[in-house]
Amino acid sequence: MPSSIQRIQVIIAGVLSLLAMVGVARFAYTPLLPIMQDQANLSIVAGGWLAASNYFGYFVGAMVAASITNLSLKDSLYRLGMILAVTTTVAMGFTESVWLWSVLRFVSGLASACGLLIGSGLVMHWLISHDYRPELGIHFAGLGGGILLVSVFAEFVLDNLDWQQQWYAFSALALFLCIPAWLWLPRPNLTGRSQGGETLFDTPPSKAFFNLLMLAYFCAGVGFAVITTFIIAHINQLNPSIQDGNLTFLLLGLSAMPACFVWDRIVRHTGFVKALSWAFALQLIGAMLPLLHEAPIYAYAGAILFGGTFVGIVSMVLTMAGRFYPNKPAKMMGKMTLSYGAAQILAPALASVLGDWTGSYLSSFYLSAAILAIGLIAMLTIQWWVPVFADARHNEGRHF
Repeated sequence: MPSSIQRIQVIIAGVLSLLAMVGVARFAYTPLLPIMQDQANLSIVAGGWLAASNYFGYFVGAMVAASITNLSLKDSLYRLGMILAVTTTVAMGFTESVWLWSVLRFVSGLASACGLLIGSGLVMHWLISHDYRPELGIHFAGLGGGILLVSVFAEFVLDNLDWQQQWYAFSALALFLCIPAWLWLPRPNLTGRSQGGETLFDTPPSKAFFNLLMLAYFCAGVGFAVITTFIIAHINQLNPSIQDGNLTFLLLGLSAMPACFVWDRIVRHTGFVKALSWAFALQLIGAMLPLLHEAPIYAYAGAILFGGTFVGIVSMVLTMAGRFYPNKPAKMMGKMTLSYGAAQILAPALASVLGDWTGSYLSSFYLSAAILAIGLIAMLTIQWWVPVFADARHNEGRHF
């Protein structure tokens, strides 16, 4: 098979794995949350804890991804993640126990980590080892595509189904996506050299760079967790007669789909650091717009800005991590995601408690905007004062 055709298949496999293991296994819960609150008596607090349980599973999966260096084992975990994504999704419809739901959401979080971290690392390793440009913009389009997919599926396909039947339908969708994702990603190259014979070297970042990037990524994780989990419920709560939360979420996913590709192009001209600073600034604006006015246009504009930046931030940070460690792409990817994952555990739980106290999600959205502002400050500090590489020689003439 010509390598160009195989490259397309590998990239498609990566996108489909994100659609299944992150899109369905993670994001199907967002449009189903209001329905489960209405039909399955799921409380605001319990809904937040289920989201936190999912993120905790993702956090544990990130720790596993950061600790494993064996590429064969990573390949096995990638495939196990697809099995878990399907089985945990279908099992959500078989029970009304909050405790069992929590366990299932935890395991689906593990599956999401397998797709986002291990799968992304395997795709990047394949690209580098076959002498292709190590950009994951198209691959990470699967994140925004996952939001768009579940939004469209929930809005137009599942309209006449109850909450249990919707979980079953989502699991069938995940299975359909996993088949080519399983078949089209080859077993990893274990030689430590590219196809052209070049040895792959790791160039670690400086400690200050790494720590500030971890802080910024934590802040991005807070914004991501609060907004993507509760935006439908929040918008519907602001305008009960319109119920345009699903449309807002759909716009968020639609804008996220091309975002990674766009940010890849921006990185080529500005480098990762400047591009990330711009993305953090636009993300903060997107998070604040729905807070300025209750008119739907503010929510729509905020969703478009947020969708166009959150997935770009994830794509740029994880691609940059893989560039630092081409031999072990998931090494820094996993560590960065521990920061992002910790935010995703804490934020939904805190947001649900604040929502229960105040009767709305508004205070949680204000808190997430404030934390996103801290992330922007961290990125600007990196841009203006912090060297990228631990080895000073690498900072000379490097466009990063």
